[in-house]
Amino acid sequence: MLVRDFMTARLAEREAWLEDSPAGRRRRANASVECRVEQYYRNMREVLDAHPQVVDAPARPSTRAGLEVRTRPIRGGTDGSRLSFMGLPTPNIFAGEQNFHSRLEWVSTHDMQKAVEVIVLLARVWEERS
Repeated sequence: MLVRDFMTARLAEREAWLEDSPAGRRRRANASVECRVEQYYRNMREVLDAHPQVVDAPARPSTRAGLEVRTRPIRGGTDGSRLSFMGLPTPNIFAGEQNFHSRLEWVSTHDMQKAVEVIVLLARVWEERS
């Protein structure tokens, strides 16, 4: 089972629920059920809240690229989450995709070009700050 929650504090509650589930009861009765808890993706907001400059940085280059800045939390496991908990605070910025992880997922070349433009401008912003 993959146990996920937006709040780290609630993971133990979810793990306890699994232990008390029918599978957990079978395991305690010497049936063939294994339960192992491993940390996987966590909510990167826990890291990013301590580094607001990293979260705010993409706004300026996005505006320079002619994009309207809209921020919203995303849910799910991302590379940004893994990197953030490895010590490199990494918010997600747009890459132009539509219909993530579906049969209809797609991205236009225009959106990909805009994503590259934002990344290049973001590198310039960080250079200006240094």
